[in-house]
Parts: sequence; structure tokens; C-alpha cells
Amino acid sequence: MAKIKYAYKVEDEAKIAKATGFRLQISPKHAVEICRELKGMKLEEAKEYLKEVIQMKRPVPFKRYNRKVGHRRGLKGWDSGRYPVKAAKHILKVLENAEANAEYKGLDAENLKIIHISSHRGQPIRGWIPRAFGRATPFNRPTTHIQVVLGEA
Repeated sequence: MAKIKYAYKVEDEAKIAKATGFRLQISPKHAVEICRELKGMKLEEAKEYLKEVIQMKRPVPFKRYNRKVGHRRGLKGWDSGRYPVKAAKHILKVLENAEANAEYKGLDAENLKIIHISSHRGQPIRGWIPRAFGRATPFNRPTTHIQVVLGEA
């Protein structure tokens, strides 16, 4: 597997912990909205937020990809939102992996903060749908790469 370059430059590698989710089969648009919401949060707060999204108790505001998205109760400063459960589960796993990497490095798990989190489109999984008269239409599934950098606050 190729070496993954992070979209974040670091001065001191000893004070941070990194983790990556590679080719996750989640929506890139949902991942962008979740990552935007998590950036700058403390790790425990972010994990609690994602668990509430998975339980469909707290919506994620959709600020960019919000065409024909309904309004949700409980959003402050924004109306449209959704509950992207599948994407939240995958991002929660990447956050827990980054936390384990931080503990292995000897960082204080209580004071960890999300310095950088981003999502990028991955290589699509090619597929086909059969059509009439022996034809076929491409039907591809998107993949997403997630990058997380944690640092002590």
C-alpha cells in the first residue's frame, strides 16, 4: 500500500497522534459535513456527539450539501440537517483508532483535541446495472478517505 500523505503539516510528531480511514464505503458528502462539525472539538465531546448521531438524537447540520434537506429540531444557527448514521459509525471508529494511537504514544487521553479532520473522495467501486435490450449502465459506489490528527489541548 502506498504511503498516505496527510493534508496537515506538523512541527512536532511527538505531540500528536494520527489515524486514517482508507476507502471507507460511506458518502463523501456526509463525511464532509460531519468532519466540519467535529473540527476543533475535544475528543470525548466528539465521540459523544457521534454516538448521539448514531442513535438519531442529535442531527448534523448540512451547510453545503443541503438541497432538498428537511429541517431538524435542535440545530442552533442552522435549519437543515440529517442523521448520517453509517458515516458517523465509520468516523467514530477512526477517532477511536486515533485515540488508541495517542495512548500508545503516551499522550494524555483526557486533554486530546481534534486538530485536523478531513475527508476526501476515494476511488469509486465500479459496478453495473442491467438495462433493457442487453445493455448496461454504470452504477458506481463512492468511497471516502478520512484523516484525523489529535493533539493535546
